[in-house]
Amino acid sequence: MIAQFVTVLYSIIDRMFIGNIKEIGDAALAGVGVCGPIVTLLTSFGTLIGLGGSILMSMRMGAGRKKQAESILAHSFAMLVLFSAVLTILFLVSKKYLLNWFGASSVTFPYANTYLTIYTAGTFFALMAIGLNYFITCQGFPAIGMLTVLIGAVTNIVLDPIFIFLLDMKVAGAAIATVIAQFASCTFAFLFLIGKKVPIKITLLKKQSFSPVIVQKILILGISPFLILSTDSVIIIVMNSVLQKFGGPSEGDILITCATIVQSFMMLITGPMLGISSGTQAILSYNYGAKEIKRVKKAEKYILILCLCFTTLMFILSRIVPQYFIHIFTKDPLQLELCTWGIGVFTLMIIPLSFQYVFVDGLTALGRSKTALFLSLARKGDYMLFTILLPIFFGARSAFYAQPIADGIAAFMATAGFLLVFNKHLEKRANS
Repeated sequence: MIAQFVTVLYSIIDRMFIGNIKEIGDAALAGVGVCGPIVTLLTSFGTLIGLGGSILMSMRMGAGRKKQAESILAHSFAMLVLFSAVLTILFLVSKKYLLNWFGASSVTFPYANTYLTIYTAGTFFALMAIGLNYFITCQGFPAIGMLTVLIGAVTNIVLDPIFIFLLDMKVAGAAIATVIAQFASCTFAFLFLIGKKVPIKITLLKKQSFSPVIVQKILILGISPFLILSTDSVIIIVMNSVLQKFGGPSEGDILITCATIVQSFMMLITGPMLGISSGTQAILSYNYGAKEIKRVKKAEKYILILCLCFTTLMFILSRIVPQYFIHIFTKDPLQLELCTWGIGVFTLMIIPLSFQYVFVDGLTALGRSKTALFLSLARKGDYMLFTILLPIFFGARSAFYAQPIADGIAAFMATAGFLLVFNKHLEKRANS
């Protein structure tokens, strides 16, 4: 949870520095806002492999199958290398088309293009840092996992003002600082996973040891959290496009800047929630593999309580102090008013959203990836549908209401689905 919070924090600080660049701050922030979902889409592949592989590895460790756990880590490492290479080439070739398609205007395109070009060149470090960290946490080293993120965060926070302002590199400086920070995290995680402390170390995958079945299982278990993150990106892309289209030349860039700030606030909520729900998946998977059914139920209860306490606190803060958060990005009175309203709308259903996060990730940890995937896609589908439809009838700003409507429906569906399958699935495991 702390690691996710720090990740969100340094992403916000990145945007804060960009928003305060003299003369071009708001336009640059809108440009980076257009890049945001593309960056998230790239890094979500690290979650696909890292979380899917770590859940599978935890199950094998819980069942006492060390050699199978070692093979899973070797396969996961090879997949991270391959995915990094393919994604780097693919996104560098297509970035100009993607940015124009995803809401960049003639004013914001240069900033978006500069940021995305540099960031994409460092895709390897981003995917490795994210993916490998799951294998540190699942082996019982959550403090080291947090340290991996802290190293990147501190590096980025220190380098941002140096590159952006001192060296006058502006948006390019922010991107370079981010890539260097990811390199630092990646190096630390890799060195730890080949060191003496971990029971399961990184090894190179040999040709004769390759198993398509292991690759398939990793992808199946990782697909639900991957789609949660990647479809978040798609929704933000759709949101930016809708705001640009219905906001027009007079309001389009202003609304995208507002959405970027509001989404940054939401990251302070969803990031730690993801840290709670996905960070505790190793506990659920390990005990599920060991047939410790009572511990699985107990863990799930406390995970939900923790999430509900956190979201209640953030709901209260969103009503009391949003203006202080907005001030770190912009001093524009119009944006202050608009973003305060936007944060209020986006957070209307964040408390019920706890049920969706905890139950979907819980089902994933227990191997019910198809159920979790259905629930995840249902929420994203509703979100996208309302993002597109509401502005047609009520104008550009109504797109902000798509978030709470989709969250409320998703919370109800996830709770119902969880109650239907959870106990039956555990009973089946206990009797197997």
